[in-house]
Amino acid sequence: MTGADQPVRVLLVDDDALVRAGLRMMLDGAHGLLVVGEAADGAEVPTAVSAHAPDIVLMDLRMPGVDGVTATRDLRRRPRPPDVIVLTTYDTDDNVLRALRAGASGFLLKDTPPVDILHAVRRVARGDAMLSPAVTRRLIAHVAAPAAASPRTAARHRLDRLSERERDVALALGEGKSNAEISAELFMSVATVKAHVSRLLTKLELNNRVQVALLVHDAGLA
Repeated sequence: MTGADQPVRVLLVDDDALVRAGLRMMLDGAHGLLVVGEAADGAEVPTAVSAHAPDIVLMDLRMPGVDGVTATRDLRRRPRPPDVIVLTTYDTDDNVLRALRAGASGFLLKDTPPVDILHAVRRVARGDAMLSPAVTRRLIAHVAAPAAASPRTAARHRLDRLSERERDVALALGEGKSNAEISAELFMSVATVKAHVSRLLTKLELNNRVQVALLVHDAGLA
């Protein structure tokens, strides 16, 4: 997350130069956002991230060299990695779910209206998820096989690592709720919610809130 007085630094990764140009024009014209670099393939991402220190990477899923799923997975293994929002043409692409499980904070269709793209980048920069429960359920229904008993049991065992309050927060994340919504529902401060999210991510060995939501869905609890 960035400070209130600092622009959100964005790296664009897409093999189509016209797509990158359109995104740059849109983002650079928006208050509080700054495109700091571009890459045309997933193989260029490590160097670009090291050079430009982005807060957010907009990552194309399908590229001729290193694809967006692989690039996302490798990027999220770095210390203090930037958040990743993947770009796709079809929301039923099975690579979307693979990218989310690899650590992406959400996804955007390439024909998403500009105002919604700006909203998504700002929301992820604040540390909130950008997937609604309906979108998560649709993704799993389209591109994932029905949860077998063994994976469901394994997911529930992982959630058993959490304290009762952390579990409450995890279930709320599974419903796509923001920190403010969780704060109101569970009668705790936003700062306390953030602390619980941080602890449960550590306990569950996950990268972000979207992965928590997917784990809750895998457990059959959302």
